[in-house]
Amino acid sequence: MDTSESTAKERDPAPETSRRRGWRRWAMDTRPLRRPAYRRLWSSTIVTAVGSQLTAVAVPKQIYDITGSSAWVGAASLAGLVPLIVFALWGGAIADSMDRRKLLLITNSGIAVTSLLFWLQAFTGLESVAALMVLLAVQQAFWGLNAPARNASIARLVPEDELPAANALGSTVMQTGQVAGPLLAGALIPVIGLPELYLIDAVALCVTVWAVYRLPSLPPLAGTAARRAGVKEIAAGFRYISGHTVLLLSFLADIIAMVLGMPRALFPQLAAQTYAPYGEGVALGLLFAAIPIGAVLGGLFSGTFSRARRHGWMVIGAVVVWGAAITGFGLSSNLWVGVAFLAVAGVADMVSMVFRGAILLSAATDEMRGRMQGVFTVVVAGGPRLADVLHGTAGSAFGPRTAVAGGGLLVVAVMLVLAAAVPALRRYRV
Repeated sequence: MDTSESTAKERDPAPETSRRRGWRRWAMDTRPLRRPAYRRLWSSTIVTAVGSQLTAVAVPKQIYDITGSSAWVGAASLAGLVPLIVFALWGGAIADSMDRRKLLLITNSGIAVTSLLFWLQAFTGLESVAALMVLLAVQQAFWGLNAPARNASIARLVPEDELPAANALGSTVMQTGQVAGPLLAGALIPVIGLPELYLIDAVALCVTVWAVYRLPSLPPLAGTAARRAGVKEIAAGFRYISGHTVLLLSFLADIIAMVLGMPRALFPQLAAQTYAPYGEGVALGLLFAAIPIGAVLGGLFSGTFSRARRHGWMVIGAVVVWGAAITGFGLSSNLWVGVAFLAVAGVADMVSMVFRGAILLSAATDEMRGRMQGVFTVVVAGGPRLADVLHGTAGSAFGPRTAVAGGGLLVVAVMLVLAAAVPALRRYRV
């Protein structure tokens, strides 16, 4: 391994000498890819973005095939969420106390072994829901340990002014995987069978392990006090958030957008009722794909915003646009208009992700970045699931379109009130 390229600051390629002109200023900002270490981390994400989605499709499909019950599919989702939350918080503390490259090697290897065990149980015809749920819990625990270290490492690999661009590159790949992965899984299952999806994911993760192995060492910075990754350190992370208003507001912005404004739990009902004339299956597929497609488009044209300096205003504006687009979707009876509103919401979500991520990496010290990313992982994973409960209940009580439109309006109102009442976020810039 080449240890000479330890950080972006130690080995900085030639800076951009002129502003991009014409169409190039709209296209994705790829400056971070000039940096070998970041390029290796990003390239590993490309491989796993699709592979992980193959497993994400295969597990609920296999559980449903065994039980014939959607309730078991939902129980499996919960079985994965609990260890993800617990180990993401713990993983953030670990990422602040050890070499992040070493932690990435351990956790990626663990995820790969778990995918191989998924394949083995499917190949042997075990047909055990309990085994699947245990494997899912173990896999999500490894993912919870992995995500904070991966995200926190970015700030050591690129300079501060390229953090939005780096986040846009990573988020675009992940969103593309959410679109392409399920489509590929649906096409492959009839051809090669379900067990092989797990095997493809396991092979892809081996490529990821190799890419991580070639990263520079990422130990705690010199002068950082040695610490154990325990409950005390996790609690210190929450105290750090409470003492840094801009960090707290960045988390609240995502909670407002996702909990109040993520309507995916109502997509099946809307497809079966409001958009039934278009074909229930077609409508359902379009509704689920629209937000990720919008996010991918936002990433591809992220050159329009990745150089912005007023990160706080970018987050506020993105959340307000998200809420307005969700409101428009709720008021739409035409499927294509509704899909267009969801795509706009996806673009806004991409902008929000890019700048919330940049704020977390730039406003926190390196010794706290792992714990900040652990909380970030919990918020990102938990917010939409809380939204499923809230929107499902509201949809049953008031009707799906009213629940969706009302949630969107609440997002706009609450975000504007928060921005007006607490100026730290709108004042934040780099």
